[in-house]
Amino acid sequence: MRLPNVERGHRLPQKLKIALIRVLSGARVHDIVRTLLYRPQFFGTPFRAWVHEILRGASYWSVGERELMAAFTSDLNECRY
Repeated sequence: MRLPNVERGHRLPQKLKIALIRVLSGARVHDIVRTLLYRPQFFGTPFRAWVHEILRGASYWSVGERELMAAFTSDLNECRY
């Protein structure tokens, strides 16, 4: 389900980023990117900080092991991320 605001309600700087991503990739910008760019101070920035801490923060697992686990979980969920 796509929310209209997340689909089209971005401010100009975010619209420019979405346009640039689309031009460079040649594909529609993924929903997760649109969500991160929509009201970034509310969701995008805190979520990116949380993910960064999980994948790069102190851990018994190496960064590679954590990335592999994330990729494996995404594959199980049939998600490209």
